[in-house]
Amino acid sequence: MVVMRKHEVVLSSKEKKKLKAIVSTGQNKAAVIRRAHILLKSFEGKTDAEISALLYVSEQTIRRTRLRYGREGLQAALEDKPHPKPTPKLDEQQEAHLVAITCSTPPAGHARWTLELLQKRLVEDGIVDSIAPDTVRLLLKKTNSSLG
Repeated sequence: MVVMRKHEVVLSSKEKKKLKAIVSTGQNKAAVIRRAHILLKSFEGKTDAEISALLYVSEQTIRRTRLRYGREGLQAALEDKPHPKPTPKLDEQQEAHLVAITCSTPPAGHARWTLELLQKRLVEDGIVDSIAPDTVRLLLKKTNSSLG
């Protein structure tokens, strides 16, 4: 009777050949090569602790890789899942308002707009509840606007 370990990695000869090619050529991302090593060592019967010591990765990384291989297959286990793009802090109309403020006369007592002044003005105008000065900087950089 064969006892199956939870999330055991059973590679076909084709998969094994592909993984060996990945680790031997070095033409892939480091994470892909690391995952290929994890799958090959798991297939060889090494424990998570042994693989962790050999590859300098956490046992959690090894478990996640084996689990993903079992659920989604070889390609999914090797590649990163796409990360969702962050939602923009301001929409186009709000960005236009920021640029308009930047082009206007700075408040009394100031020679020019600073990121902190722009941040405060956006909050005062009710455009946003809060925004970091660095976010203001990145938005102005994206629109090729400058503060002076």
